[in-house]
Amino acid sequence: MSFNHAVVWIDHKEAHVIHFNAEASENEVIKTKSTHPHLHHKSGVIGSGRFGSDQGYLHDVILAVAEAKEILIVGPGSAKLDLVKHANHHDAKVAQKIVGIETVDHPTDPQLLAFARQTFLKVDRMKGDQF
Repeated sequence: MSFNHAVVWIDHKEAHVIHFNAEASENEVIKTKSTHPHLHHKSGVIGSGRFGSDQGYLHDVILAVAEAKEILIVGPGSAKLDLVKHANHHDAKVAQKIVGIETVDHPTDPQLLAFARQTFLKVDRMKGDQF
């Protein structure tokens, strides 16, 4: 089945990828292989207080959405921005397909799909496309 849209909900531990069109959807969960704990910056400590992003994990997410025509990236923290930076640096074709970046807490997959469908309806209307 051909899916036109993809939504990625991502944090630093896992990504939920949903490919969908007007009639159907397909879900996938991608988990990081990194074992680094999430660190917070502490006052008086040199450095950022956090490890760099797991580039292999971000690459796996980019590969998962590479065939989509339009991509929406959402998540609660900075991982969504790390994913966009990774796409811009390593896969410009995928980066050009990103139509939005939104802050979204921790939805269930059905809630994420409903949010993405609403967002893409708005995007497609603005572009004059059919969903």
